[in-house]
Amino acid sequence: MVIVAHPDDADFGPAGTIARWVDAGTVAHLVCCTSGEQGGEDPNLDPLELAARRESEQREAARIVGYEDVTFLHQPDGALANDLIVREQLVRQLRHFRPDAVLTIDPRVLVSRWGHVQHTDHRVAGIAALDAIYPASQNPMAFPHLMLEEGLEPHSIPSVYLFWSEEPNAWVDTSDTVDRKVAALKAHASQITKPDELDKEIREWAAEQGKVIGTAAAEAFWYSKTDS
Repeated sequence: MVIVAHPDDADFGPAGTIARWVDAGTVAHLVCCTSGEQGGEDPNLDPLELAARRESEQREAARIVGYEDVTFLHQPDGALANDLIVREQLVRQLRHFRPDAVLTIDPRVLVSRWGHVQHTDHRVAGIAALDAIYPASQNPMAFPHLMLEEGLEPHSIPSVYLFWSEEPNAWVDTSDTVDRKVAALKAHASQITKPDELDKEIREWAAEQGKVIGTAAAEAFWYSKTDS
């Protein structure tokens, strides 16, 4: 299961990895905490119309990558909070889908080594996803109605992969799926204004990561087993 803040986060993130795993038989599910209704440059744009467009774009991108489904939690873009409401939504998703691994944004990154300031929603999505793992896995008294009324039993989640990390310790060869990553990103037409430039940048970044493990392309993660 991939948990992100906005539509397109997962495609800028682990799309090549997910595509490779899907090709190998993995079933993948994407959770977007918001619908990205602030992701525009025109203040006169109707945010509900933009949200609907971005959800449609993300569903098409997910189809290209190979996700089984996409869930939107419809939390407010730009004001995502790691509160009980969001954690309950994520625990529900984790217990329903019962993933073997969670992939999410590394919430420890405030400013990248390139000087990029991490969006607050990105950090919140990452920490909320991590905070949901324990109650989803080990604590039936957390959100008890999920068990009593919805029949969602706790489910152990053995692995976590954090992407956009400054401290990667695991790499996945995406040589055969970088084309799908680029195609998925181009599906986000409301956000991608220079697709040819993006294509070049994504391939250069993937090639740089690939050098670490001796492949043509790769994606990097901070990986850990959990005691869930």
